[in-house]
Order: sequence, then C-alpha cells, then structure tokens
Amino acid sequence: MTVTCVILDIGGVLEITPETGWVQRWEERLVLPPGTVHERMRDVWQAGSIGSISEREVREQVAARLGLDASQVEAFMADLWAEYLGTPNEELITYVRGLRGSCRLGILSNSFVGARERETALYHFDELVEEIVYSHEIGIEKPDPRAFESACASLEVRPENCLFIDDLAVNVEAAQVAGMQAHLFEDNARTITRIAAHLDSGPRVAGRVPLG
Repeated sequence: MTVTCVILDIGGVLEITPETGWVQRWEERLVLPPGTVHERMRDVWQAGSIGSISEREVREQVAARLGLDASQVEAFMADLWAEYLGTPNEELITYVRGLRGSCRLGILSNSFVGARERETALYHFDELVEEIVYSHEIGIEKPDPRAFESACASLEVRPENCLFIDDLAVNVEAAQVAGMQAHLFEDNARTITRIAAHLDSGPRVAGRVPLG
C-alpha cells in the first residue's frame, strides 16, 4: 500500500539553534586567534558527525589539541552541547505530534556522536516519530543521496510519497534529486501549511485517524 510520509530535520527545524558565540569565548579565554578552535578540531568534528570517533575520543582530542584540563573539557563540551541542542520548537513539535496515526513520521538529521541520548532525554523525539536516522549512526551525512535513501528505507516508504523538511537549501535540493518532495523551513506557519497540503494530496494510513 502507498503511504504518505513526512520526514523532518532536527537542528533549525525541530530545535531552535541560534549561534551562542561559545567558540569565540573559548578562543578569547585561551588567548587563541579567531578560528583556531575549528581549525584544530575540524577533522574531529567531521569524525563525530559520521560516528567514526567515540565521545570519549572526542574529549581526549579536545584536551590534547586545545590544552585543556579535565574540568575545562567538561565545560567546553557543555557549551558545545548547549548550542547544539538549542531549545525545542514547541509549536512545530505539537503540530507533528498531532499527525501521529495519519501518516508515517521520521527524522533525518546530520548529527554528532552522543546526540541521540541527549535529544531523547531532553525532547523525546523517539516518541514523536517512528524512525530517527542520525548521520553519526549510519556514517553518511546529508546531502549525500544515500542519507535520504536510508530514511525512506527505515520507514518503508517510497521517496515520491515523502515530504522532507530542512532549513538548508542544499539538503532540500538533494532530497528533491533523490525523488522526494521537499520544503525549505523558514518559519512554522509556512511549514505547517506545506505539511497539511502534502497530507491532503496523499493517501492516508489505513484504519487510523490523526490524534490531537
């Protein structure tokens, strides 16, 4: 049976994640030139995004490359996660929660090792959607077409029946190339309108009605 599906990004969509300036503050604290932290940590950040490094190894590299002691590493990582996790986009989350039972629901997120545990504890995304596909768990980041294929496979849906929502145009365009319908997140109102139109035009989950 053909089933309609909605797949959402997390950061910048389900989470509101403005820049906090934490990196700049650490560079000032450590008397490092601007850009030094990302320059020294770039390959570690990339490894964490595709899961080829553990959280423990990330902390070890932070200590070694930035010359931090144990308490400083804890503070550094706390600042990293504070910006990464942001705050919940309550309006959109509430709307998506009301869709349960009327369509398949999933998440596809470029992520960092440790994200699932923290986002589950804070925001319970595992209860919001049926499947969550994290880049650090599959070893592939958007806009790689295999990321979109993985999300569709996990939900057992066809790409053309899916609406993908992301705040980055490059990922929206990649989803369209992968055969999905896609929407660039700019605000809740337009996104909710687009989801509603997608659901109105597609088949429903047999025998189930929207909740809420």
